[in-house]
Amino acid sequence: MSFDYLGLSDELLSAIKDAGYTEPTPIQKKAIPSILQGRDILGIAQTGTGKTASFTLPMIDILSQGRARARMPRSLILEPTRELAAQVEESFDKYGKNSKLTCALLIGGTDFAGQVKKLDKGVDVLIATPGRLLDHIERGNVMLTGVELLVVDEADRMLDMGFIPDIEKICKMLPKKIQSLFFSATMPPEVKKLTDSFLKDPKEFEVSAPTQTAVTIAEHLAKFKGTDKVKRQVLRYLIKENKVDNAIIFCNRKKDVKIVNKSLNVHKFSAAELHGDLHQSTRMEVLDDFKKGKIKILVASDVAARGLDIPDVGHVFNFDVPSNPEDYIHRIGRTGRAGKKGVAFTLSTKADKKYLDGLLKFLGKEIPHFKIPDDILSEKNNKKADNSKQQKSNEKEPRIEKKQDETGTNNSNKSNKPVIGMGDHIPDFLTR
Repeated sequence: MSFDYLGLSDELLSAIKDAGYTEPTPIQKKAIPSILQGRDILGIAQTGTGKTASFTLPMIDILSQGRARARMPRSLILEPTRELAAQVEESFDKYGKNSKLTCALLIGGTDFAGQVKKLDKGVDVLIATPGRLLDHIERGNVMLTGVELLVVDEADRMLDMGFIPDIEKICKMLPKKIQSLFFSATMPPEVKKLTDSFLKDPKEFEVSAPTQTAVTIAEHLAKFKGTDKVKRQVLRYLIKENKVDNAIIFCNRKKDVKIVNKSLNVHKFSAAELHGDLHQSTRMEVLDDFKKGKIKILVASDVAARGLDIPDVGHVFNFDVPSNPEDYIHRIGRTGRAGKKGVAFTLSTKADKKYLDGLLKFLGKEIPHFKIPDDILSEKNNKKADNSKQQKSNEKEPRIEKKQDETGTNNSNKSNKPVIGMGDHIPDFLTR
């Protein structure tokens, strides 16, 4: 089935074609017709399934009629992270190029005054993180009484980040007659309670089980003994051995993100770090450079594990086994997207045993083992390499030839080093 049979307008179909897409994903086939019919939606779909387009495409057609008023957006999309919110805005720019819809992005780390200026003009689509939206509401910059369509994306991630109370508060400010779309990779009890409260006779569908990894991803488990130093050595070996063109490396802690990134740069890999401590403009710049191929390896915390639409990531490396098993699905889902093949490696040492046991139980399957050569696991290799570098460095240092004195004998007491206060040489009489 092509997009032609989903009920979308000709202008939108043209934009989809220009973007290079010809066939909708399973979630798009299920969601788009129901959204166009005005139904509430409860979609359970894992990352990398084309979820963002499943709601942005029908929204463009639905909002094509009507006009926005100052400070009263016509639709609201809530995202748990700044990166996801920015990505949704990009989706509207790409698919809505033949429409006259206006968008505003309300996220932290960006110009507050500029956001207010957009709201004053009136916007059709308001994309926001919960905290920044509530900040604007409290200042009187935005009113939700004109919202016709609500999207809550990554609802389970909202739960993980403590945003559920904010979501409930925002939903209570919305009109009673509203179309609501909720999407989540998993459905924990707290999220189910939320959807039961705000959705009216929703169309429910599940694209795949939350513990299922995409069939397009070749998974490997590199299990070995060793320190973090050996772990970094194994990571570099895997990158070279697999001729990695581009990759995302996930670490559990921001501290390790910085260490791994520094290690890769020292060994001449094109790498950059991405984590929550970076300023928003820096994070967006790093992501843009990675998408354009200026950076080949992205070392990230789980801030990048969900929703980043980078279609051609060839490899994903779990430098650490994720502490939350569900994050494994989201991490490796950065590769093998839209039907393309991808490769995922998970590195595991004795320190990861508890998390690895939990992950395998969660997946209900074994991850195929990848044998690491014994010589790669030896810290002596690092020492030999360091000694070799030091030896080469010494060879480059100029040798000081011993000069013969006037009597024809080598004077081992003479030195070419300068003496303070005596210029750049030592007078002969001092060495006799």
